[in-house]
Amino acid sequence: MKTEIVGRIREQKELKEYIASKSSEFIAIYGRRRVGKTFLVREMYGDRFTFYVTGMDNASMQEQLLNFNLALRRSSGREWKNASNWLLAFEQLISYLEGLPQGNKIIFMDELPWMDTHKSGFVSALEHFWNAWASARRDIKLIVCGSATSWMIDKLINNRGGLHNRLTHRILIEPFNLEECEQYFHSRNIAYSRHEIAECYMVIGGIPFYLSQMKKGLSVAQNIDRLFFAGSAALGNEFDNLYRALFKYSEKYVKIVEALAIKGKGLNRLELIKQTGLSNNGGPTTMLKELEACGFIRKYEPFGKVKKDALYQLVDFFTLFYFKFILKNRYKDEHFWTSSQESPVYRAWSGYAFEMLCLCHIRQIKKALGISGIQSLVSSWRSETSEEGAQIDLVIDRKDQTVNLCEMKYSIIEFAIDKKYDANLRNKQAAFLAETKTRKSIQLTFITTYGVKPNAYSSRVQSEVLLEDLFIN
Repeated sequence: MKTEIVGRIREQKELKEYIASKSSEFIAIYGRRRVGKTFLVREMYGDRFTFYVTGMDNASMQEQLLNFNLALRRSSGREWKNASNWLLAFEQLISYLEGLPQGNKIIFMDELPWMDTHKSGFVSALEHFWNAWASARRDIKLIVCGSATSWMIDKLINNRGGLHNRLTHRILIEPFNLEECEQYFHSRNIAYSRHEIAECYMVIGGIPFYLSQMKKGLSVAQNIDRLFFAGSAALGNEFDNLYRALFKYSEKYVKIVEALAIKGKGLNRLELIKQTGLSNNGGPTTMLKELEACGFIRKYEPFGKVKKDALYQLVDFFTLFYFKFILKNRYKDEHFWTSSQESPVYRAWSGYAFEMLCLCHIRQIKKALGISGIQSLVSSWRSETSEEGAQIDLVIDRKDQTVNLCEMKYSIIEFAIDKKYDANLRNKQAAFLAETKTRKSIQLTFITTYGVKPNAYSSRVQSEVLLEDLFIN
């Protein structure tokens, strides 16, 4: 019995169109580990695969070929001689496919990067299979998938060899947004409030596998303790496994995200090199591109700056949570998360994690502000002259001659602006106007969990976005 697919509306529509087309299709599905790539394909076409094989982690070429042979036996119901190389293996696959009746033939090759062992010739054989045979037909639907996003991008999507421009389609599977997380919990009869779902998101993001580990009947805090801090925590080693699965020489990538976890607002390339001790060559640039492609970091240009001033910022929730809490659980407290709820570290983390939550839901923020149809640029701004170090973490620069200066505040009740904070807001706005010299209209916007509490200072707020608004697509 198939499980109902939550979300993925666009991805399902695209896959259906590609599979139903009247030509052969080469479809690459990619995205970070645990995001649900394999689940989507299996649930849609698991009973229609003509051939299905999954690569093996840390296996030799001979073991990969044997695995391919066994998959071919299962799919065809025939015995095949074990191929000594990938060209012969794909030739056997061709022989099997050519002997089938007319009709579309869906081939799913999962964890493709693992098959490409050192000097195996796998990519060349795949190129030959597609270019010399499959692409000339009309009935081959080749779906390839892999969690090693950097491999998928370098070897397939940006291939400069025989597969250059040979992919007919590519589909990036991204984490769930808040609305999809809510739908997922409802599908599992887990009755979390939207505030609880947001807190869960701030810890593990919208990664379906992590969400699937949340146990019904336990609070979010209890689940987090169980998954990450208990003696036999199911996800206790997830951080190391995640980065090792995605990146070769993963320790270098970890250095980058660790540096960004310390500097919440981001670092430029040279600052990162200095902070991590990495060589100032093309290596860090490639690693930053790969981390960005996987959704772990974002690259953005501060308001009024140019491309060379771009900053890199950590936006992966689980990575931030790991460095702020899992790594600091030195006493192996099984209730570390529950006991941290009122700590200064928790309050600092929740403020920044909520900012990340907002940055992941810019489309919803624009919709709530009624500016979805207005072209705009999203950035941040930091004062270069203010002694107080004024900064604005979200600036929406609109084509209709308006700039939204957004304050993002996480609170368990209505957020109250006091006299000191009001003075801070005035300083920020004055510094922004003086340094940017913008002639656009300035609108102060607050994005909060439960709104701004009406008082003597709240009238400065010209527009508001609530947590509820972030759940509306």
